Amino acid sequence: MRLSHAILSAVSILALAASPAYAAKKQKQRDVERDYYAPVIAQPAAPPANGSIFQASMGYTPLTSGARATAVGDIITIVLVERTQASKSTSADTARNGSVGLTPPTTGILSKLFSASDVSAGGQNTFTGKGAASQSNALTGEITVTVAQVYPNGTMLVKGEKALTLNRGDEFIQISGLVRQADIAPDNRIASTRVADARIIYKGKGEIANASRQGWLQRFFSAISPF
Repeated sequence: MRLSHAILSAVSILALAASPAYAAKKQKQRDVERDYYAPVIAQPAAPPANGSIFQASMGYTPLTSGARATAVGDIITIVLVERTQASKSTSADTARNGSVGLTPPTTGILSKLFSASDVSAGGQNTFTGKGAASQSNALTGEITVTVAQVYPNGTMLVKGEKALTLNRGDEFIQISGLVRQADIAPDNRIASTRVADARIIYKGKGEIANASRQGWLQRFFSAISPF
């Protein structure tokens, strides 16, 4: 029953993946994602009609901040220095021994029914277990993004995308997150470790990416395999 249910589920998944509606849905998701990471262009605000010559809202930047990015549409370079490493190990070793022995009667009728071997018992239980897991990843490089929004406390939402078309496929790097103006260097560079709520995506498509994935038939048998 479970095997037939798994086969039906796998067939349904394959049929859904091959349907035009599924392809259109995936294309719509890619379009939405592309629009989200599109560069933000600052729109000039209309000058307020207050008769004043100095308008702080018209691109004003104090001399103390230099050329640091502080407004929507400004450009910031994020230096990718992501490196994480995790490891875990467990071990257990237990042992238990036990024995019971009774001396049978040596006189009377019971002495003829039991012997020393009939009333002795012993047992032994041992267990040894070990487990270990480790994972590490690293991502280095640079990606330039634009300021999409500036919050009242000075924190800025940045996001951007870099697309590389190589001879054997395409590579995409997408990043979004929050940065502080105080963490931005004078040359408008900031480390990715300083980006709060960072969302970094590195993916690719093409011959190289396809070669690293299982084929649809192999995925089908993997879905129904009980091993």
